[in-house]
Amino acid sequence: MQISKNKTMKRGTSWLKILFCIGAIAFAILLLTTSCQQKDTDPAAKYKEIIAEIKKEYAPDRRDKTFDVTAEEKDGQWVVSGSTTEAAALDALRERLEQADKKAVAEVRMLPDTAQLGDRTWGVATLSSTSLRYGANYSAEMATQVPMGTPLRVLEKRSYWYRVITPEGYTAWTTTTGVSRMNETEFEAWKATDKVMVTADFVQVLEQPKADAATVSDAILGNILAVDHQSRGQYIAVHLPDGRQGWILRSATVPFDKWLDSRNPTEANILTTAFHFNGYPYLWGGTTTKAVDCSGFTKTVYFLNGIILRRDASQQAKTGTEIEVTDNFENLRPGDLLFFGRKATAEKKESITHVGIYMGDQRFIHSASRVKINSLNPEAEDYYDGSKNLVRVRRILGNQDQETGITSIKNHPWY
Repeated sequence: MQISKNKTMKRGTSWLKILFCIGAIAFAILLLTTSCQQKDTDPAAKYKEIIAEIKKEYAPDRRDKTFDVTAEEKDGQWVVSGSTTEAAALDALRERLEQADKKAVAEVRMLPDTAQLGDRTWGVATLSSTSLRYGANYSAEMATQVPMGTPLRVLEKRSYWYRVITPEGYTAWTTTTGVSRMNETEFEAWKATDKVMVTADFVQVLEQPKADAATVSDAILGNILAVDHQSRGQYIAVHLPDGRQGWILRSATVPFDKWLDSRNPTEANILTTAFHFNGYPYLWGGTTTKAVDCSGFTKTVYFLNGIILRRDASQQAKTGTEIEVTDNFENLRPGDLLFFGRKATAEKKESITHVGIYMGDQRFIHSASRVKINSLNPEAEDYYDGSKNLVRVRRILGNQDQETGITSIKNHPWY
């Protein structure tokens, strides 16, 4: 009797387990079905999914392309609004909305927004170190910087911020005081005017041609100013892109055309410029002589040698000629860019997080807390701990104007 009872209890337990499993599966199916139904009936989720899919396809990288779109309900009507630089994305959005819900309204503006800006969709940076951010507010992450005199494409205005594109194609926001807007005629006039390149690390533009005069603005290496062809003693008259006028030391400038013609991006000149920054502080988003991040350092070094690079390390790593890395680095040449991060695996994509300039003899110069020199040799006293994370090496020299992302200033249409 005891044996029979145990068998009966075991059979009962087994049936309970089976019933529990069936119930769990049914519950899971119910949750999935409910989720799908909610997804189909929840307009916010539906529009969010459509926007995300189009952004992923047409504008996955905010640094290069803009698809800044949101959906919200207004007086019982769903409105999909925002802005984009991609006409194909806008067409795709309208098509998807038509398929999903013919009642939704699409109010997405194509950039540049001429209805908002008129014909003044060009501009020139007006501050010695003009900061750009990923959002139209001061709390947004710093994206990059451009020196005074940098030509810009103005896309739209939000409060007292402009969304702009830099000469290398980087898109971000700067304040209205950071750019002087122009129409195409005014922009062409600015390009044609006589200008000077500031060659001193730091100098002041003064109200009067004397050392104790009031300051109009600071100016730094890489700034471009228009000249008025007046001089008094050691000073020359200049005006800034926003119309401010002043005087600057002649010795701190070189005529822009003369400076441009003298650019000779050789290995030696790249290293000479890089050494000039030794000890300068690191700043996330920095690209001027005031402070630089790692890719801002490489970009600025090449710019001062007449070459415009992409802004970020992950972008620079896709340009130039791929150089094989051997055990003793014998294939590398001074001026080559070293990229560090994580190599691609079956599970993860390649990730580039740092860049430096190769000097030769297994040493390189880079901006990490400050601009400094380190070695790739594990036996060296100044060995860089991140050397084991070297992902790739790209050669920039010799590739200018041969591909997108490496453009000589002289051949860039905005200059």
